[in-house]
This record gives sequence, structure tokens and C-alpha cells, in this order.
Amino acid sequence: MDYTNSFAISASGMTLERLRLDVTALNLANANTTKKADGSLYRPMKVVASPGETFVEVLKNEANAASLKGSEVKGVVDVQLVPSSVGPKKVHDPAHPHADEKGFVEYPNVNPADEMINMISAQRSYEANVKAFNATKTMALRALQIGGNK
Repeated sequence: MDYTNSFAISASGMTLERLRLDVTALNLANANTTKKADGSLYRPMKVVASPGETFVEVLKNEANAASLKGSEVKGVVDVQLVPSSVGPKKVHDPAHPHADEKGFVEYPNVNPADEMINMISAQRSYEANVKAFNATKTMALRALQIGGNK
């Protein structure tokens, strides 16, 4: 049996979860940012991913195990593109240098609690992929040991 597919699937999952952690850290780091270098407001980001193959596709291609794929990152998009998103958070602070004529400052609408939940979820998923990777490695080593004893 070829274990490289299993290694590749676990690796793609770890790559995806690392990207989710990076994006969550970026959102948290910019939660109190009023302007980016270009003068625009930072917009919270999220990772959009899809499976490389659905379960039904895997069953259809059961004869060809080499066709198995892991997760595939479709891209990083603005949260604002999601229909349920809300606009920037406005805080009344007339002394702030970026305040408008009414004294309001716009901040990115980053919810730290949601971001922490995303971070914990990504961390747990990463750990699950590491465990799957290690289990595959253990099975491969045991198969080599069994084959070497003959």
C-alpha cells in the first residue's frame, strides 16, 4: 500500500490550519487599527477552503486510490463579502487623529471572542492532522518491520 497519499492529505490539512491560524492572528493584530498604510480601513479576513474531493467522489474513484486528495484552499476573502457581515465599528473619540467631522473613529469589526474560537478550532484540527500523520507513519514503519522479518 502506498502511504504517500495519506501523508499528503494530512500535510494539506496542516497547511490549511496553519493558514487559518495566520489569518486569525492577523485579524487580532489589526483589531484596533484605524487605517492601513494606503489609508483604507482594515477589513477582517477569513479562509475559504473546500475538500479536494467529496466523499461521493472518493467512493466513485475507489479503484484508483492514487486520486485521493486533501483539502484545497480556495483563497482568503474579506469577511465583508459574507452576507451576514456588518460594517465597521464606530467609536466616539473626537480627540483621535482619524476621527470624522462628528468625532467618530472607524475600527475593523473584529470580534476577539470569535477569533479566539477560530484559533482554538484551527489548533485542534492541526493537532488531529498531526496525529493522523503520525499514525500513518507508525503503520508504515510496522509494515516495514513485518516485511523485514521474513
